[in-house]
Amino acid sequence: MTPATDIPAKYRERLRAGQWFQSLTPLLQDLLLAHMSIRPLAAGQRLFARGDAADGLYCVADGAIKLTGSARDGKEAILAIIESPSWFGEIAAFDELTRTHDAWADEPTTLLHIPAATLNTLLAQHPLLWHALGLLLSHKIRLAFLALEELSLQPPASRLARRLLMMARGYGELEGVSKREIRVPQEQLGQMLALSRQTVNQLLRQLESHGVVRLGRGGIEILDLAQLETLADL
Repeated sequence: MTPATDIPAKYRERLRAGQWFQSLTPLLQDLLLAHMSIRPLAAGQRLFARGDAADGLYCVADGAIKLTGSARDGKEAILAIIESPSWFGEIAAFDELTRTHDAWADEPTTLLHIPAATLNTLLAQHPLLWHALGLLLSHKIRLAFLALEELSLQPPASRLARRLLMMARGYGELEGVSKREIRVPQEQLGQMLALSRQTVNQLLRQLESHGVVRLGRGGIEILDLAQLETLADL
């Protein structure tokens, strides 16, 4: 763990690029920055498992975190792959229960961490932080409802287009700014959408043939954001 005073400026700038962190008052921003430590993870390393005691609030500074669930037969479901500057771990601040899912480093990853005891102290001293965490949580709930709606009502092509847009925008953290490359294997993308890898590959090939995306090794480059948005609204 690295003291908060040694957090590189590049990570601080990535935090400030996120919609949620931008919405905080300067006081709350400074408080969180002052109490963060760096936590590096190797690719494939598990951060926590479902049922683990909550250990605080995290932000992805570099790399990517994969959030998964698993059945008793060992079958895994990928819920999301989040990158900088996404936050997670706020649920336990409200209910004080254990972790709801597994979290893994999808690649070499750097996290910024505020331990649970520190977070509780900040919440007691600065009640406005409760409201801020509530906004962070409510945003995740909205995304979850949208995902459930898509599974029930949207055809596979539309679901794929919407998920690509969602990931390009950092699940709302980078609203107004879209990444041009999404680093996610097709098999993992299929697991997030409850689609087979073959179906995802077929749909991506169709998008590529129309000049919407370009497929690369382990990634998808968005070439025509406007057209992707149109497909997502179908």
